[in-house]
Amino acid sequence: MNQQVAELTGIREFRLTEQSLPDPPPGQVQVQIKAVGICGSDLHAYSEGGISGLANQYPMVLGHEPSGIIVKVGAGVADWSIGDRVAMEPAVFCYHCEACQTGHHNVCHSIKFHSVSGEEPGFFREFINLPLDQLLRIPDHLAYEHAALVEPLSVAVHSMRFAAIQMGESVAIFGAGPIGLLTIAAAKASGAGRIWVIEPRKHRRDLAIAMGADDVIEPEGAAKEILKATGKRGVDCTFDCAAKETTTNVAMEISRNAGRLVLTGIHSERLVPFDVLAMRRKELVIYNVRRANREIQPALDLLLSGINRFAQIVTHTRPLDSIHSAFELTEACQDGVGKMVIRPS
Repeated sequence: MNQQVAELTGIREFRLTEQSLPDPPPGQVQVQIKAVGICGSDLHAYSEGGISGLANQYPMVLGHEPSGIIVKVGAGVADWSIGDRVAMEPAVFCYHCEACQTGHHNVCHSIKFHSVSGEEPGFFREFINLPLDQLLRIPDHLAYEHAALVEPLSVAVHSMRFAAIQMGESVAIFGAGPIGLLTIAAAKASGAGRIWVIEPRKHRRDLAIAMGADDVIEPEGAAKEILKATGKRGVDCTFDCAAKETTTNVAMEISRNAGRLVLTGIHSERLVPFDVLAMRRKELVIYNVRRANREIQPALDLLLSGINRFAQIVTHTRPLDSIHSAFELTEACQDGVGKMVIRPS
């Protein structure tokens, strides 16, 4: 069969191509892709020519926040049927290396990630064949565009493993893009008390309030305001979901002594200023988040526990043939966009 695929062919350049797809091999299923969210990492690859020091290899297919429906099953497949609705894990693990054997699948030595150059093509396409361990069943009442939140929400859930938030602890989150917004919800579910969100754009600050933030403030003067509100103590746990030049250092500034700082966002630059004196003086514990570690099931559980709240994040949907304009709007953060979702079919 033939399908439409959106290929990134250069910086800020997409083309639609027609590609053939065989029937699923034994042990796999074929999924019709119904929704794929645009992730911040997609925007890095789209606008910067690479991500995390890895240059794009064109043409390539982005997209790793998918949901869809099974349309074909390969030989030997049990427990899955045509018509089953699924969210999909974009990471392919070896399960045999030291990292996998010790439970750190997200840093598998042989990991292949759908949407990364030289690894596996992404989900901005109409159909895909996948092995069964990349499938997660979703209920009929969950809209496909909302099911596309499972993968990014799993990143926020993963970050909570490091944050180890205790009941009532204070939290500050830099950035109210989709990951920041999902981090608000995950922190609330983990028992966080007062949550500050630092975000320059008004429509994102409004979304942060809708997701459960107690205080939303602009970056200018944020540190002074938070330190004043906490009696100069600072907050228990800080998340940098913005990864701008100054956000990590301001996060250190507002962290309490012996506090925790979780780095979730992806910096565009390889080297950024880092206030090692503040880090040492406060004896801060700093964690780095690398995607998620097989947390799509707890992410789905959290999503289903408050779907009406999470649905507010998905502000825009576009068909596959409008992917270029969808990326333009999302990169410019125009029209009140929160999460942009592509509907390939």
